[in-house]
Amino acid sequence: MRLTQGTFSFLPDLTDEQITAQVQYCIDQGWAVNIEFTDDPHPRNTYWDMWGLPMFDIRDAAGVMGELASCRKVYGDRYIRISGFDASHGWESVRLSFIVNRPANEPGFALERQESDGRRVRYTTRSYATQLPEGERYS
Repeated sequence: MRLTQGTFSFLPDLTDEQITAQVQYCIDQGWAVNIEFTDDPHPRNTYWDMWGLPMFDIRDAAGVMGELASCRKVYGDRYIRISGFDASHGWESVRLSFIVNRPANEPGFALERQESDGRRVRYTTRSYATQLPEGERYS
């Protein structure tokens, strides 16, 4: 199952050249860029681990790409995404977020049905990846 979260997620994986172009677009807009990673890609897991600090003052995509290369060396077996944050309104708003690295095996999600009183039915999404402990999910 291919995880579809963020911009470009329905397209084939972006090349480093395409990632560089998107990062430069963020920089040209004046947005801060950051790199995050996770081994729990549940759609409601919005708090991925940050790789370093957000890059507020960077003016060239090469700096971000260098940090991405370092992150891939350490966490290349996990999901990695890049986000661009706009602070022009006085608060940080995500303007662009896209996945730049995926594990070789994407196990997907289970849809669990829960029946309760009356005819009420609820559904919960559970990641198959979380059946293993953190750090062992994609080895």
